Amino acid sequence: MATVINKSVGPIGYGLMGFTWRPERPPLDQVLAALKAAVENGMTLWNGGEFYGTPEWNSMTILKEYFTKYPEDADKITLIIKGGADLTTHKLDASPEGIRRSLDNIINQLGGTKKLDLFSCTRRDPNVPLEVTFGVIQKEYIDTGKLGAIALSECNADTIREAAKIAKIGTVEVELSMFTPDILTNGVAAACAENNIPITAYSPIGRGVSSTPREVNPTRTIWHIS
Repeated sequence: MATVINKSVGPIGYGLMGFTWRPERPPLDQVLAALKAAVENGMTLWNGGEFYGTPEWNSMTILKEYFTKYPEDADKITLIIKGGADLTTHKLDASPEGIRRSLDNIINQLGGTKKLDLFSCTRRDPNVPLEVTFGVIQKEYIDTGKLGAIALSECNADTIREAAKIAKIGTVEVELSMFTPDILTNGVAAACAENNIPITAYSPIGRGVSSTPREVNPTRTIWHIS
């Protein structure tokens, strides 16, 4: 079984974006049932985002509902949440102030129902050195027990190598599928292997390419494969 920050996780992760990033909100009971099914089928690495949805309906609010109903599952789940962006402007903000706002908001919305295992900035903020961002996270959140570890998201090989010299990186979230195998040739997978960092591969079946209704985009290649 795979491990992330020394916690065993199933071979298949579970992304939370689809629950809260849609024009129509799914019923809460269906969301909770889906999350429970994920646990029961060994999908114990969960990935969400501070910006996935609205202040009232997002990854943290549905997780709070879930772990309030099923507190016994909290220790079974390894939770990654992305943040580090202004929720109004959507601009990257990995400054000390921005990181504190983001992490405090995430932790507060979870409401003590689940510890935040890993936090990553959604992208690297080119205006703030990694040392500054990681320094705040390490001293004020990891060392105080509020957070388990630092993760990376949507980064290149150089960023991975630089980050690994500054802090212990728990996982790197990047896209990998038969349609997007880029990390296997652009150095990202190699950099993770060099530093013993597990990869959290998102969109492994191509962003639902085989299940999206035909009328959405009939030119997509998958619909012409027989």
